Amino acid sequence: MDDLTGVDATNADVRDDVQERYGAGANAVEAALCCPIDYDPQYLKVIPQDVLDRDYGCGDPSRYVREGETVLDLGSGGGKICFIASQIVGPEGKVIGVDMTDDMLDLARSNAPIIAERVGYANVEFKRGHIEDLKLDLDSLNEWLAKNPVKNAGDMERMEAEILRMKSEMTMIPDNSVDVIVSNCVLNLVSDSKKKQLFAEMFRVLKVGGRVAVSDIISDEDSPEELKKDARLWSGCISGALTETGFVEALEDAGFHGITIDKFEDDPWQIVEGIEYRSATYLAYKGKQGECLEKNQALIYKGPWSHVKDDDGHVFVRGERSAVCEKTFNLMQQEPYTDMFYTVEPSVPVTERIEWPAEDCGVRRRDPQETKKGAPKLTTDPSQQSSCC
Repeated sequence: MDDLTGVDATNADVRDDVQERYGAGANAVEAALCCPIDYDPQYLKVIPQDVLDRDYGCGDPSRYVREGETVLDLGSGGGKICFIASQIVGPEGKVIGVDMTDDMLDLARSNAPIIAERVGYANVEFKRGHIEDLKLDLDSLNEWLAKNPVKNAGDMERMEAEILRMKSEMTMIPDNSVDVIVSNCVLNLVSDSKKKQLFAEMFRVLKVGGRVAVSDIISDEDSPEELKKDARLWSGCISGALTETGFVEALEDAGFHGITIDKFEDDPWQIVEGIEYRSATYLAYKGKQGECLEKNQALIYKGPWSHVKDDDGHVFVRGERSAVCEKTFNLMQQEPYTDMFYTVEPSVPVTERIEWPAEDCGVRRRDPQETKKGAPKLTTDPSQQSSCC
């Protein structure tokens, strides 16, 4: 658990309780802060018990991590997900945990050398920061403040200028630098006014083609203000939760595509005033942005639906050759669309640069003559065929 900036001015009455609760959670186990989760036991063997005991989450996003990747864990807490991911990505990979709670960071950092010795390599680092502001390294800021204490308005202005410099020249998590972002029951702790910034930061740091795999608590209805103002409910990962549709919309607004609800618990974790709060895991991808070029390519949607619509509004009809731009053609061969389409390349590759018509952003039927453009009209000789197909 992590972003214990918790809540802004609109929720200022719960901020202190949120920080205090998770700081205490690093020193003593609090069962109310987590849902029961089964992790792959092979990765738990090297992790010290004090880390395992102080893991507060609602899912296992580490199972979406792959060998050799750069992983960012938002709200890394005591480091459990990071230490699991460390073993999955291997010595060629890298894992970065971001948290801001002193006790949680101390727990994670003190155990990192133990994990490194047991697995035979060190590929995990923990940074102090707010997950909705991944540009500012709070350890660097604290070092600067120790030498430049703020005593008056002029000092405040100099500090603000230094923060801007650090974000620009010493960016904690650079643009387009991460393969996959994981998070375990943390995003709900970020204040409502900063959630949009949080998702924008996630999009910023991901590489093109990168993805998000986050487990979080969601609600089936909006939480009323009186619940949001309840410090125990907010810090308990309840009243700050996004709704089922709100989580999807937040990812869409940030620019992600291919959003998938990969896990949705049937039974609510908690019910408060009739509102159901449950664990869910969302996957989302970065990379649908870019120019559209005409290459005479086509996609054939396999089914089973009569038609489907993607995040750009393209409607694909089952069994029909759909004319698409090169960007969409390539995108639909990647996660999470793999195996949904047959691809049809042109008989003669289009080498010149032809921009897709700006007024025609949808999908139309691709006439087979377009695909065969420039190729001779051949007739096959059945006598030369050894067998059908």
